Amino acid sequence: MTTDERERTVRISVPEMDCPSCAGKVTASVERLDGVRATDPAPTTGTLRVDYDADETDAAAVRERVEAAGYAVEDTGGTDADGELRLSVPEMDCPSCAGKVENALDAVASVESFENSPATGEVLVTGDADREEVVAAIEGAGYEVANAEEDDGGPDVAAPSEVWTSPRALKTWAGGALMVVGLLLEFFLTSADALLFTALGREFHLSSVLLLLAAGIAGQAILRNGYYSAKTLSLDIDLLMGTGVVAAVAVGLYFEAATLAVLYSVAELLERFSMDRARNSVRKLMELSPDTATVRRDGSETTVPVEEVAVGEVVVVRPGEKIPVDGEVVEGASAVNQAPITGESVPVDKSPGEEVYAGTVNEEGYLEVEATAEADETTLSQVVELVGDAQRDRTDREQFIERFAAYYTPIIVVGALLTAFVPPLLFGGAFREWFVRGLTLLVVACPCAFVISTPVSVVSGVTSAARNGVLVKGGPHLESMGAVEAVAFDKTGTLTAGELAVTDVVALNGNDEADLLHCAHDLERRSEHPLAEAIVEYAHDHGDPHDEAGRDRPIENFESLTGKGVRADLGGVTHYAGKPALFSELGFDLEHVHLSTDGGAVVAEAAESRCDDREDCLDLLADVVPRFQREGKTVVLVGTEDELEGVLAIADEVRPAAAETVARLREFGIETVMLTGDNEGTARAVADEVGVDEFRAELLPEQKVEAVEELTDRYDSVAMVGDGVNDAPAMAAATVGVAMGAAGTDTAIETADIALLGDDLRKVPYLYRLSRKANRVIRQNIWASLAVKAVLAVGAPLGFVSVAVAIVVGDMGMSLGVTGNAMRLARVDPDSED
Repeated sequence: MTTDERERTVRISVPEMDCPSCAGKVTASVERLDGVRATDPAPTTGTLRVDYDADETDAAAVRERVEAAGYAVEDTGGTDADGELRLSVPEMDCPSCAGKVENALDAVASVESFENSPATGEVLVTGDADREEVVAAIEGAGYEVANAEEDDGGPDVAAPSEVWTSPRALKTWAGGALMVVGLLLEFFLTSADALLFTALGREFHLSSVLLLLAAGIAGQAILRNGYYSAKTLSLDIDLLMGTGVVAAVAVGLYFEAATLAVLYSVAELLERFSMDRARNSVRKLMELSPDTATVRRDGSETTVPVEEVAVGEVVVVRPGEKIPVDGEVVEGASAVNQAPITGESVPVDKSPGEEVYAGTVNEEGYLEVEATAEADETTLSQVVELVGDAQRDRTDREQFIERFAAYYTPIIVVGALLTAFVPPLLFGGAFREWFVRGLTLLVVACPCAFVISTPVSVVSGVTSAARNGVLVKGGPHLESMGAVEAVAFDKTGTLTAGELAVTDVVALNGNDEADLLHCAHDLERRSEHPLAEAIVEYAHDHGDPHDEAGRDRPIENFESLTGKGVRADLGGVTHYAGKPALFSELGFDLEHVHLSTDGGAVVAEAAESRCDDREDCLDLLADVVPRFQREGKTVVLVGTEDELEGVLAIADEVRPAAAETVARLREFGIETVMLTGDNEGTARAVADEVGVDEFRAELLPEQKVEAVEELTDRYDSVAMVGDGVNDAPAMAAATVGVAMGAAGTDTAIETADIALLGDDLRKVPYLYRLSRKANRVIRQNIWASLAVKAVLAVGAPLGFVSVAVAIVVGDMGMSLGVTGNAMRLARVDPDSED
């Protein structure tokens, strides 16, 4: 038997594995097993995938290793999984619908686990169940699988306008027309309301028949769904409404039955319309990536489906076209609009060697891009998948509402039964009157409006963030970000660009800046030190360091002086570039210069500073070098054994938006802290420049974790912003971990709770504003829904509320209201000051 034939996969639910450090412990424990080929933990969903050799171990042993790491396995009875099945179920647009689908899938023995997302209309099934078996189970619950005939499941979202021409909509309009005519005959044209026949002890006039037809046609879907609800023992809105229609017909309340069927069908259509608008925001993300790509194969260009582009193939992208895959530019130059991925408003210039992402737009030039990821592994595909999955993690408010609904609905149903039967049976009340009141209360029992209030807000907020280059991996993280009281920033790569650059050039002894850069370039171009790379790059950017023939000047006897600098002969003269300590050894009196960190008057701008003899230069250095050191810069001197030619200051430059970001957060009343492993002087200089409230320097990774934990003790909620890899432990320790510049970085996207796909720090205050607004919207939706339901629940038994009002206001109106309110989150402007 070959290795491939022996390999098995098991997926395990580990709910407590909710952070990267937890995942590290679990995988370390599992990987001790012989035969384990690969582990793939997903802390955001609390699941672990393990590939193993069936001849050496089994799924039970894997589960034991997970438990040995201290983490409980939620479902130990699962079977080995060969894959996942993703199906689109558009009509599953509320939690009660999802409940019926769950009950149906529970009955399929070969289904290991499943996740339903009403907000996106998708079902993700894990196990070795046959596709037809799963589809049959879902359709057996009364829900059509939109892509039942396709090979791969995927979202199939109709345009919102198509809802109004669907088969259910046409039946609703027909039922509504019949109801209107029936009402006219019964109440206004009684002379034309002829008696048609008598049956079951009742007289059936033309109006009665029309109202019955209206209830039957418009209520067809209600009765069907109610049947499936009863079949799966789901006490949901479909069962309540279906029971209401049948009961109204049974006691001769044809007008109430027709009203209930038609208005509830309209309410369902409006809810579907609203949910499709929310789902369309996810679909728009998917549509960013083109379906086809132009690939260079065998010397010619071929257009192929983007799924067929292999890693390493070269894709041709012409001006105005979307880039189909993640890749690296190998030919051409152009400005690329990366706003769909990173949220950057200004196109970014791309040249050979630079990364580009699927879904971005080539603005003007011709590009050839070598694919570095397959279509389903691009940054965009990860964003789409994670946004689609975001609603599956329940926020605290969602969990509260679901618990509330579990008690609310049965209580109101019991109240409806008591209202309908107790007064007539015990107190002699009019049966018809009290039955209608009970029926109205049954309508009020529907918890849809406040149950969908939170998930639709989460989907709207998460997709709005994704369109602006911020990936929020779940509703709980969106909720938590709005409650943070302190934000901790890593320094290198976060507040600073993470790349060394020359910031100051001071020429000495009559040399000009061009001469100094020319000499420094020649000395450093053979060195591999990061400081040397910064000097060489700066020299190229600010002049031509070559000779008249365009060649590098010859150097001789190059030597790297470890820990000090470099030495080489230029034109027969030995030159040096390095620390002040190196020139002290050469005989320059620099002890008072390079050891001074407090004194030194502030001199004029570096470009205007000149000296013409040795003593004057030493005096100038006594001022310049301490100033550069106080600013956290590294000083490099250039000269010969007899003459100092100049000074270069090098630093990791602070991001332009860092100070603005910190200022905005402080306006919101948030404490800002910088955590860095750099030295005290550099840390202080950066902290002063960006304006953080406090900083902590010379921290090891574990000390950053301790610092975050200390901040968490001081404040209720703390966010940690870092590069997503080196700062992973600290981000895991924070309430919310935010990764910078995650586009194209699988590790960063997987590690953080929230990922800024670009390097724009201004997205941090935007994210806080979005989260705060999302939390406000969710609170508004919840309390408005509960308030309306409470009023209706009190008014229905007292006769103040009719069936029509209960549906129009309590169900249709509130569902539309909470959805419309949630969609406001899509309009939060990342550049706004509000």
